[in-house]
Order: sequence, then structure tokens, then C-alpha cells
Amino acid sequence: MGLGLLASKVRPTSRLFLNSPNPRNLFLRTITSKPELNKPEASAAPEPPPSDLPPRTPVAGARVHFSNPDDAIEVFVDGYPVKIPKGFTVLQACEVAGVDIPRFCYHSRLSIAGNCRMCLVEVEKSPKPVASCAMPALPGMKIKTDTPGAKKAREGVMEFLLMNHPLDCPICDQGGECDLQDQSMAFGADRGRFTEVKRSVVDKNLGPLVKTVMTRCIQCTRCVRFATEVAGVQDLGMLGRGSGEEIGTYVEKLMTSELSGNVIDICPVGALTSKPFAFKARNWELKGTETIDVTDAVGSNIRIDSRGPEVMRIVPRLNEDINEEWISDKTRFCYDGLKRQRLNDPMIRDPDGRFKSVSWRDALAVVAEIAHGVKPDEIVGISGKLSDAESMIALKDFLNRLGSNNVWCEGIGINTNADLRSGYIMNTSISGLEKADVFLLVGTQPRVEAAMVNARIRKTVRASQAKVGYIGPATDFNYDHEHLGTGPQTLLEIAEGRHPFSKTISSAKNPVIIVGGGIFERKDQDAIFAAVETIAKQGNVVRPDWNGLNVLLLHAAQAAALDLGLVPQSEKSLESAKFVYLMGADDVDLDKIPADAFVVYQGHHGDKSVYRANVVLPAAAFSEKEGTYENTEGCAQQTLPAVPTVGDSRDDWKIIRALSEVAGVRLPYDTLAAVHARIKTVAPNLVHVDEREPATLPSSLRPTFTKNIDTTAFGTAVENFYMTDAITRASKIMAQCSAMLLKK
Repeated sequence: MGLGLLASKVRPTSRLFLNSPNPRNLFLRTITSKPELNKPEASAAPEPPPSDLPPRTPVAGARVHFSNPDDAIEVFVDGYPVKIPKGFTVLQACEVAGVDIPRFCYHSRLSIAGNCRMCLVEVEKSPKPVASCAMPALPGMKIKTDTPGAKKAREGVMEFLLMNHPLDCPICDQGGECDLQDQSMAFGADRGRFTEVKRSVVDKNLGPLVKTVMTRCIQCTRCVRFATEVAGVQDLGMLGRGSGEEIGTYVEKLMTSELSGNVIDICPVGALTSKPFAFKARNWELKGTETIDVTDAVGSNIRIDSRGPEVMRIVPRLNEDINEEWISDKTRFCYDGLKRQRLNDPMIRDPDGRFKSVSWRDALAVVAEIAHGVKPDEIVGISGKLSDAESMIALKDFLNRLGSNNVWCEGIGINTNADLRSGYIMNTSISGLEKADVFLLVGTQPRVEAAMVNARIRKTVRASQAKVGYIGPATDFNYDHEHLGTGPQTLLEIAEGRHPFSKTISSAKNPVIIVGGGIFERKDQDAIFAAVETIAKQGNVVRPDWNGLNVLLLHAAQAAALDLGLVPQSEKSLESAKFVYLMGADDVDLDKIPADAFVVYQGHHGDKSVYRANVVLPAAAFSEKEGTYENTEGCAQQTLPAVPTVGDSRDDWKIIRALSEVAGVRLPYDTLAAVHARIKTVAPNLVHVDEREPATLPSSLRPTFTKNIDTTAFGTAVENFYMTDAITRASKIMAQCSAMLLKK
């Protein structure tokens, strides 16, 4: 029976009611109440569980943390007793009991909407099925998840959801990983009864990253809640009502958030999919490799999905301590840069200025010969933003054996203090930021420097109304903040107690100070850090139980480089160099390199520095090698090879090891394990993979506070969020984002 026919049969009855002389009497309902319903604790006498119940494991290995054991309550799920903390919902209680409840609108990191009704279960003494995602669990509650009533309710909900859903599965990119497909198979009927015309919705343009097919949308509002709560942008909303209801932007605009790609993951159907990945591959054709991201210093956990030699897409991996289950758009969509502008073969520049391909033997022989013809103090080595710890220790050892100590990493200024780890890592830890109640951001714009750290700060501000003070150039934040000033002068005022925000810090329970990694490039960095530590001392920021003094680094290589001691010794070493070894260093000021210097470029992309190089040595990118990276909080993590290397390229440390042998200063390691043993002698924390090694000593051993600070305002460390390194600059998708989303 069609809905139109059904409505016509109902209409006369309602008219009869309204024309009645006393319609109020017709709508009276008798409500009866039982004493035990008012006191569920008394009514729920815990029944002894049957002795033959097998032990159950929680869904997806979930663990329950009881902050206060006295707050634990017991409920019964299908007769199985389970202890949960107060405040858990019925759905969470079922998950702890090992019962997976179907859901579309519910997401553990978003607010509860309760509008898809797929999670209906029966609760004893409840007259009808309840939405388990929105119902708090009460002591002694008896929940039934597999009764005929619950199954029939889910089947009915699924029938309504499929009523207007198009039969797009063969051409839908969500196919194979679609919640609607899975749940219609598990909980749906074997046939449909709807014969009317399905509604259709106009697709929205959300930008170059997210593809929309809004006819498939089931109005779960996950994307709306994510944009509002996590990303902090009011870009998406619900328009219309009834069958005309649809998700869209209120005005015709693009989705401009740096986290917009996450709506692809949380959309349970094929309404929001990846635009660059559209029609490229099916998910069952892909090989997944669990690795980490290197486009910033956060070290987000990712999975690289590849097919043959090509990276097809990048998706997030769950890590509660670092990125939860989100990643930034730069992390997710920079992968097409891995196959563009790649260096394939060793090359030497001819006298006429053209590169010609040569063998590895010839290229290394030329480099070794030049290196031996140069004075040791005229040899300089610079590692790039994406260098792993293995290659940096190899480069340092190689140049040390040639007699030079002029080796450093990009983004680290002259005389940076690398003696104490607490002076350059995030001591609070990324997840520890959630305990803070006051933030002071000094010269850092976390939204573009480390999007996942910014998401944590926003989460804390929303949850506990933490106050945020910011010193730096005017920038865009997605949470409430107070712009205190633009330069070190404001920092001095707070340090001397002349600024109102100094009282805010001293009265806070867990204050946090975050200093931007761009400070390392300033000549007055010691004075700035001394001022920051004065504020920390006065505000009790560093205590035995709390260390709120943090540095937010900019690049994936920075923390490991500081651990290994890759710090520039002299300001003029590059200007007087005759032999310069650039290992993936593309943001070096090439004008400082003398015209007669011999430049070796070892890297994976034909980026800026290649134009100045005399010899080019092709290296492997992060997706093609096993390498150790340390993130900004001091946690060492490893990349794993997802695809084979391009052309004749090799791992960075292997190239330097081969070069050392040709140059007659052979390095004493041939395997990755031997390199790790060497790293262990310099920085033991780098070999403890997936462990965060906290700093042992406080950084307060620096020079005492002085007032000779350069009053120049803090600069912007990241000009273009979408293009920060060789991989992202080679990406066509990132170029589209820069052109469309950064337009003023």
C-alpha cells in the first residue's frame, strides 16, 4: 500500500475527531503508574546469572575505566551481568557486554543525536523499544537486544531508510565498507514494499576534497556534528523538514576546515566520499600498511592503502594518545605528490648545465673525490624536514669522519640548546592537554602548524571552558581566545606580572604554555625561553605532578635531530662552505651557498634545491622505507614500506653508508639493526618505538631571565598550510586546495 493511499484512509477519522462536540474528551489517555517504576533501584532485584553463560569480551576489545569504583552499577544484557560506570548509556553497556548494537547516527566522539532509531532495544518494564544510544543505563536494568520486538523494530527502521535510498551500490565508492550495506544484510528485510517514486537531492559542492551524492544521505547528521564540534566550523547544517530534509551549506560556500576530510570516514553511507579517490579502486583490491604521517611534527597514525606500486589513499588509524581517529587534510590527500616530480636515477650536472643519468658507482666516486679535496671546516651537511633518525645519524657520523661538525637540520637555528629534552618537546603530551584549564600560546598558530594538537585544544576548551591567551600575529582560531599581543614585549609584561593574564596563569590549576617551533629560528631564542620559564616559575606551571611547559615543533625530523645533536655551530659556516651535502633539505636559503661550492642533493623529489645541485642522488620517500621519527611529544614511531622504491632510488642511510666506503671512511654498520644500535648510544629513547619517553630533567637549567629581547613581532611559521614540504608541493590536490581554499 502506498503512503499516499495510507494517508487518505487516515484523514476522515481525524476530521471526525475534530468535529466532535467535545474533542478534548476523545484525546484523554489513562496513565497508570506502579511504585516500582518510580524506584528502579528497588524494583530491579539482581537475578543470579545462569551458571552456563560463557565469558564475553567487549566489542572491539574496549576497556572500561572506573574513575571511582563506588560509582559502578550493574545491568543485565540478555541475562548477562555487566558492571559499568554511572552515566554510561544502554548502548555502551551492551558494547561492554560484547553485544554490537547497529547504529548510524551515534558516534563515540560526537554528541548524541538519537535520530536514526537503528539502535532500538527492549528494556524490561518499558512499554516500547528505546533508543539505546540516548538512554542512560540505570542500576539493575534488564536490557534485551535479540528479542522478536527489537528485531522487528530494526527491520522497520531499515525499511524506512532504504525507502528513498538509491540502488547505487555497483557505482558507489563506499561499496565494500558501507554501514548501510552491512546492516541491511544483517538486520533488514529480504524484500521492499515501497513502490512510489524515490526522492532525489541536488549534490552540493564542498570543495576539491569531498565528493557529495546527497541522494544517498540518510540524515544521520554525523557530518554536521563533526563540523560544529570537532572542526569548529559552522559550514554544514540541516535544511528543510519531512521528506524535504537535506544536509547542505546554509549559503553557497566551500567547506574550508583543515579537518574536512574526516567527514568521509564518519559518513556511514556513500553520501560523502573522497573526490580524488573517486572511481579509482575498490577497498578489497587495496593492501593496507600501518605507518605514520611525516607532513608535520604530530606523527599521526595512518594506514596507507596501495595497489601494486601506487599509493591509492591514506586513512587514519586509531591512536588515543596522538590523533584519536582524525587526521588533517594535508595528511590525507598529499599522497599524489608521492608519484610526481620524483627523482629516479643518480645524475651529474654537465659543464653546459644539463643533468645526465649515471650509475651509482660513478656518482658516488665523483662526490667522494670532491669531498676529499676540500678542507674539513668547509664541509657542511643539512638534513631536511622529512629525514628519519637513521639517515641523520649516518650523515652526522659520515661528516664527523671527514673532520667536519657542521651538520644540522632545517628549522633549527644557531646555538639552539639541545642538551635538555624538556626544552624542545611537548612535556604535557598531546593527550595530557585535555587536563589543562589555561593555555598560553607563544608565537604558534597550532591550527596550521599541527592541526591535531589544535583539535585537542579545541576539545579541551569546549569540555572545560579553558581560557586561551595568544601572543603572535593575528590569525584564525576555531575556539574562543584572547589576543594578548603580537611580540615579545607582551611576554615581558606577563613575566614581570604587569599583564592581567599573569594572574590568570597563577590562579590556574593546570596551566599550559606552548611555545612555537618557529622561535628556534630567532636569534633571541634564549632570552624568549628564559622569559617563558620565568612565567612558568611564577605560575607554578612545572610541578612534580604536572609539566605544562611545552614546545610545539614544526617538522617530523626536528625532535630526533635535536636528540641526536644536529645543531648548527656557527652562523657563517654555510657562507664559507665549499662542499654542501643537502639531504632532503629544500627550504635552505640557497643564496647563502657560495657560487663555487659543490652541492650534493640527496632526496626523493625534484624540488627547490635540485636547481642548485651538482650531483643528485635519488632517495626513498617515507612510504617506501623503514624509518624512525620522533613526534613533538617525544614518542618514537616507525614508518613501514607500503610500496616499492621509485626507479633506482635507495634508503637515505644506505646511500651515505655506500658513499662512506667509496670515500675511504667506512661507517661501521651494514644493517638497520646496527644503525639502531648506534642510535642507542646517542639517544636511547629513539629505539623505544611507540613509547613516549618523558624528559627527566626540567629545562630550568637555562640562563636566567634577561630583558635583552628583540622586540620584533613573532612571525608566521607556516604561510601555506597545504604546501610545507617536497611531497605536498608536488601534490596536484594540495595545489587545488591552495588555489580554492586560501583565496581571501
